[in-house]
Amino acid sequence: MKYYPYPCKRCGACCRHVDLIAEMKTFDRGDGICKHLAADNLCEIYAERPPLCNGEYVYKKFFADKTVEEFHEMISQLCKKIREAEA
Repeated sequence: MKYYPYPCKRCGACCRHVDLIAEMKTFDRGDGICKHLAADNLCEIYAERPPLCNGEYVYKKFFADKTVEEFHEMISQLCKKIREAEA
């Protein structure tokens, strides 16, 4: 199945918790927030972002046994939990 991007709301919540992902710790500016997250919640290095920030990479590498829709539903639920934890 052809991958299509997750409809991200660009809230920045996932980028404010990079300290929770071991592979992303080098991007932590010291408070759990990605050092490349701009004030407008956009990524300053989007074109060169790490693979774990690329939905297509994550889908193909770790979730290719699921449909894109199933993967997006998982992301949606995770995103919701992160936003609720921040509230």
